[in-house]
Amino acid sequence: MATFTKLCVSVTLSIIFLLACCTNAQLVNNFYGTTCPSLQTTVRNTMTSAIKNESRIGASILRLFFHDCFVNGCDGSILLDDTATFTGEKNALPNKNSVRGFEVIDTIKTSVEASCNATVSCADILALAARDGVFLLGGPSWIVPLGRRDARTANQTAANNQIPSPFSDLPTLTSMFAAKGLTANDLTVLSGAHTIGQAKCLLFRTRIYNETNIDPNFATLRKTTCPLSGGDTNLAPLDTLTPTTFDNNYYKDLVAKKGLFHSDQVLFNNGSQDSLVSSYSNNSATFFNDFAAAMIKLSRISPLTGTNGEIRKNCRLVN
Repeated sequence: MATFTKLCVSVTLSIIFLLACCTNAQLVNNFYGTTCPSLQTTVRNTMTSAIKNESRIGASILRLFFHDCFVNGCDGSILLDDTATFTGEKNALPNKNSVRGFEVIDTIKTSVEASCNATVSCADILALAARDGVFLLGGPSWIVPLGRRDARTANQTAANNQIPSPFSDLPTLTSMFAAKGLTANDLTVLSGAHTIGQAKCLLFRTRIYNETNIDPNFATLRKTTCPLSGGDTNLAPLDTLTPTTFDNNYYKDLVAKKGLFHSDQVLFNNGSQDSLVSSYSNNSATFFNDFAAAMIKLSRISPLTGTNGEIRKNCRLVN
């Protein structure tokens, strides 16, 4: 009987231990509430200064977060520099001379390390900075689930193959998002991030010169800064009217056939997402609510938690 009782206690304790491990492996709200209570204020203050200096940086940080999460999950791998013995993701085709905002993340990390040494991951800092960039430009806010740890590796091949292209059609985009556990509706609402930011001529030249589902006046306007040859790095706003304000004008542009990327306009081109685009174009509150929910869902893609990964001291280098 005593042996049986000990066995039951042992099994019970093992189950409790396993449940605790599983619970700890999940992202949670206010993960750093006691270990780094100043974290969110530090991130918000730095992002406020960065956006005041350059409003475009909010869009850049948001894109940086998206490109991070689509490659092996939200693990901060995109922040790693190449070295003589390490190949990161920064020079993958979707990222090279394109993703930006690394210095802002460095600044936040330095401030956080000063008050909470070796406690907060770069992956979590990036997730918070993306949220704050959206909010500071007039968009919604949300509670970011935290507890990510940083990758010790990166995957340039995955970055080349898994980050959606501005030239992609709707079936391809839908499939790529589905591979990350995201629905077609998630695709449509997350594409609303293009209500802020700018894009290079190289990425929309084919659309403005070759496509027919485009407002002719809009195409003519964009051709003034994006010639048929040359000017590859010339920039144009992704949102025609308010490229530094997070609002629903992106969807109004799509309805008016003024989507800058091919991958934008396919969301409103007599297809499955037309009705949702129309809804967002008429109701910013619905868009904001759905965007916040989709960002939380995006931020939960394959995080490293528990004892996996590490807490980097420098976001650019593994410890």
